Amino acid sequence: MQPPGPPPAYTPTNGDFTFVSSADAEDLSGSIAPPDVKLNLGGDFIKESTATTFLRQRGYGWLLEVEDDDPEDNKPLLEELDIDLKDIYYKIRCVLMPMPSLGFNRQVVRDNPDFWGPLAVVLFFSMISLYGQFRVVSWIITIWIFGSLTIFLLARVLGGEVAYGQVLGVIGYSLLPLIVIAPILLVVGSFEVVSTLIKLFGVFWAAYSAASLLVGEEFKTKKPLLIYPIFLLYIYFLSLYTGV
Repeated sequence: MQPPGPPPAYTPTNGDFTFVSSADAEDLSGSIAPPDVKLNLGGDFIKESTATTFLRQRGYGWLLEVEDDDPEDNKPLLEELDIDLKDIYYKIRCVLMPMPSLGFNRQVVRDNPDFWGPLAVVLFFSMISLYGQFRVVSWIITIWIFGSLTIFLLARVLGGEVAYGQVLGVIGYSLLPLIVIAPILLVVGSFEVVSTLIKLFGVFWAAYSAASLLVGEEFKTKKPLLIYPIFLLYIYFLSLYTGV
């Protein structure tokens, strides 16, 4: 029986420590890789509800989708409706003070038309006309729309370069002088002569504000053909308020 041989050399594994001499330690280098650890928060185990599963199986999964908020959907209401209060206020001043010497750029009323400003003026004129005659409100709005259409067609026939939206805005804004004289007429209504003069002044004021914006140099000798219908239109507006 042969005696047992020497034990086999021990080979260290990755998990064991190995002692090396100081001379060999200078040649050793390396790094420790971080362990690949993944946390399972249980998201994969969340089961959808029966209604959700039913909708997805029937092809209605799009009903459950949540869209990201669009910055354009968070605009203020006035901006959504394209209402510029500063622009409307400036146009009101241009109409109420039509004298060129005041330095207002009055052409902005014609060149940059809007709808809400004239509509507000017409509605306000209709409200002050409610005094004992409620039926005139819808009629005033109708006359504003179709009266502006008549002025527009006449201007185009006479060779003017103007759009219907521009005429609608100018005619609507130019009702402001009639609104200004309305409370004055309530005070001096008992004085017939004074009341008549104020009415004529208001009509001339409104007609001048509108005509100075709509009747340009392109009409040349045809200006009276457009100024006269504008003047008659505001006389009719005033008659709806005064009943005369």
